[in-house]
Amino acid sequence: MFSVLKVSLFFVIATAVLGVGNSEHAAAGNINNIGHGGRKLAETPSPESQGFINIDCGSDEDNYIAPTTGIPYKSDKGVIDTGIAKTVMSGTYDYQLLKKLRSFPQGKRNCYTLQPKQGKNNKYLIRARFAYGNYDGKDKGPVFDLYLGVNKWRTVDNTDNSYYEIIHVASRDYIDVCLVNIGQGVPFISALELRHLDSSIYQIQSAGALSLLFSRRDVGRLDSTNSVIRYPGDAYDRLWYPMPSRVEADWIQINNNSTIDASSSESSDQAYRLPAEVMNTAAKTQNASIPLKIYYDVQPGSLSKYYCYFHFAEVEKLEPDQQRELTISLNGKRYLTETVKLDYLNSQTIVQDNLAISDEAWLNFSIKAAPGTQLPPILNAYEFFELKELPIEPTDTDDLEAIMDIKKWYKVRRNWQGDPCVPSNYSWDGLNCNDDNPPRIISLNLSSSNLTGDIATSFSKLELLQSLDLRGNKFTGSIPEALLEQSRNGKLDLRVDANPDVCLYTTCKREKKKKFVTPVIASSIVAVLFLLFIFSALCTFCFFSTLYQTNHMTMPAANLFLAEVNVSILIIFLTVDMVTKSSIKSKNRQYSYSEVVKITNNFKNIIGKGGFGNVYLGKLKDEIQVAVKLLSPSSNQGYKEFRAEAQLLMVVHHRNLVTLVGYCDDGENKALIYEYMANGNLQHHLSVTNPNVLTWNERLCVAVDTAHGLEYLHNGCKPPIIHRDLKPSNILLNENMQAKIADFGLSRAFATESDSHVSTCPAGTLGYVDPEIPTSGNFNKKSDVYSFGIILFELITGRPAIIRGPMRNNHILDWVYPLIERADIQNIVDPRLEGEFNTTSAWKVVEIAMSCALPVAIQRPDMSQVLAELNECLALVLTRGRNQRMTTECRTSSMPHNMFHLVLESEIAPTAR
Repeated sequence: MFSVLKVSLFFVIATAVLGVGNSEHAAAGNINNIGHGGRKLAETPSPESQGFINIDCGSDEDNYIAPTTGIPYKSDKGVIDTGIAKTVMSGTYDYQLLKKLRSFPQGKRNCYTLQPKQGKNNKYLIRARFAYGNYDGKDKGPVFDLYLGVNKWRTVDNTDNSYYEIIHVASRDYIDVCLVNIGQGVPFISALELRHLDSSIYQIQSAGALSLLFSRRDVGRLDSTNSVIRYPGDAYDRLWYPMPSRVEADWIQINNNSTIDASSSESSDQAYRLPAEVMNTAAKTQNASIPLKIYYDVQPGSLSKYYCYFHFAEVEKLEPDQQRELTISLNGKRYLTETVKLDYLNSQTIVQDNLAISDEAWLNFSIKAAPGTQLPPILNAYEFFELKELPIEPTDTDDLEAIMDIKKWYKVRRNWQGDPCVPSNYSWDGLNCNDDNPPRIISLNLSSSNLTGDIATSFSKLELLQSLDLRGNKFTGSIPEALLEQSRNGKLDLRVDANPDVCLYTTCKREKKKKFVTPVIASSIVAVLFLLFIFSALCTFCFFSTLYQTNHMTMPAANLFLAEVNVSILIIFLTVDMVTKSSIKSKNRQYSYSEVVKITNNFKNIIGKGGFGNVYLGKLKDEIQVAVKLLSPSSNQGYKEFRAEAQLLMVVHHRNLVTLVGYCDDGENKALIYEYMANGNLQHHLSVTNPNVLTWNERLCVAVDTAHGLEYLHNGCKPPIIHRDLKPSNILLNENMQAKIADFGLSRAFATESDSHVSTCPAGTLGYVDPEIPTSGNFNKKSDVYSFGIILFELITGRPAIIRGPMRNNHILDWVYPLIERADIQNIVDPRLEGEFNTTSAWKVVEIAMSCALPVAIQRPDMSQVLAELNECLALVLTRGRNQRMTTECRTSSMPHNMFHLVLESEIAPTAR
């Protein structure tokens, strides 16, 4: 009868991979008593020189030496700042490493970050240990997922003194091991160990995969105590368990007390550094006709690949003319064309990699004596691994380094564990990433995070960052120039308001000094003059009063004196006004009138006309086109309005607001220089005379872009800014058809955050004006919301706000409401679209427009709510994937996951009056 060693996967998991049992404790009594005198293949390096990482999770001791191995372990208290240390209540964990654990009741993903000194592109053995020990009194261990970085390692479903081990090539200088809560109990971990391996062993070459240990067995040691051989016997601290005692009768154990000579082995074999205690023993069958067989059950049809390592060394002293020669077969088929010849006391490792089992349910290895030989087959040890692909790419390296620097610099206490972007279900709080491979960070919200100090330059290293919210912190100093440049170029929406000690300018220190010195000098001069005047006036008055009382001065002379006093006071206040009304200082460039003339080529091309006067096409020295708005001397607006617009636009920045490039304040000549919007205004694009009809998706993009800009004016600015004249002609489109709001500078910036303010300067355009304005004169946020609702109806219908008729003019609401009541969406939507629109999103936009255009202001929604609902419409269209532009130009400002409407501002309160 054949002697067959049958080792099922269940048995392996129960007794080898998971069943550590009292292995470490048992090793203490058996490692030095196996009978081989502690011999090993090579000198065992110290754990420190080998680069071991040894973490006792939950331990209350900072450092200690494990008595059975001499390996130094440290507590995880300085490694992770989440989780709760616990003590096991039951189980035979009579060695220190498994008496404590760390559980993670909070957070979906919690991670340990290992930083081996060898760094990236090195091969490591990583082992996670779990000993439940009923620490929580529930008598039932949890089930949770174990991740290596961003990819799932495996599900931990047996936590009763188990371990899971992998071999992995690190792609970066650190390795994240994460525990993920899947709703089946609180994740925990007892210990985490890392060992650096020689790059020539264990055939896994890239970071795109890992080898998951199935089993590792010392075949020749049939030990009923299940003791383990590990470090220092094994230089890599692999755990070698004996074959189970139930097969002892079927095998013949052989051993040799001589030293195995690794120096004569091939270099790759020597690099495996197999323990002498393992290789000095072997098992053989009773005669040459009986093969050694090892079975593993696998999932039929599985696409998994397997790596098998057979470790051989001849331990029997044979006759001079004898040599053991073996063949190895898998599932009845020979996979090695050559035979394996064994030399006395020399070790060799036979590797079979990329074993793909498609139709078989077993890995059936058969080691036989080679044909024509009379010596039975032997085997000293084996290791089986499953190759597991790692399909998900971690976050881009540059982005990762930048965000890690930010985390470290500010000691961020949010749920920032593991990789920032992926898996997307576990991405960091306040952070959004794109779908690139690898993913890139595109938005970051750190508002109200109690951050202090300078604004780190690392923010500017996030090259694809589109929005950055730093509001409500305690930052000081200036903003990095790179961030300011990105904001000015429209690439970054930046909010830094509610940081009172942040300076917005690159010349911060110089300007702060000037801001301080100039007013102080001016006010000091005025104060001194005023005090001198009062003193002299009092003296003079007393003098003339005495003269008058003694009949030396007449009443007309006294009146003349008092008139002179009034004139002097008037001169002083004019002086104060002159000082405070000096030329506007800005972070943007100030141009002279002659420069404006040159920029506009002597005002050659008129491209528009507004309340200020004509708008001219211009070109700067770097060939960038601009729009120059020249203040007309006959304009209804005067210096105060000009100053208000300039001061507002100089500190307000948002991708959906037209950017101020510079200004001219040259005596009577005043101008504002804006970015040039190549595609004109929305009114032109909606006109029936325009042959290029906007698609439905393009209209939706314009609506979302405009909502972004208006929501920022209302809720992002402190104090809020009310546009007061929102209409299609004030919505401009750049070369990418990105919509931006213009002409908001003449609006009132209120001194408080209240929603209303009585304006003494009514504005607005017929058709867009809030119906409550004529009676109340009260412009507020809801007035702009009404105007926006009318614009939405224009986008939907393609009709103007006032529809001209032969007998009378009709408002668009009067025209559209009957169609809405009949649910006639086909006749509501612009017929020029020829039915090419998403009906669900169209109805959604109609509902939003109706809510915005309600006659009672208090019933209208806030723009933040409007924006959120429009983003839902956009998401609905995006999921259909029907328009390429929706995933390119429109995406930059309107994607639902990019809903941070950010701005560079902090000085609006003192300047925007």
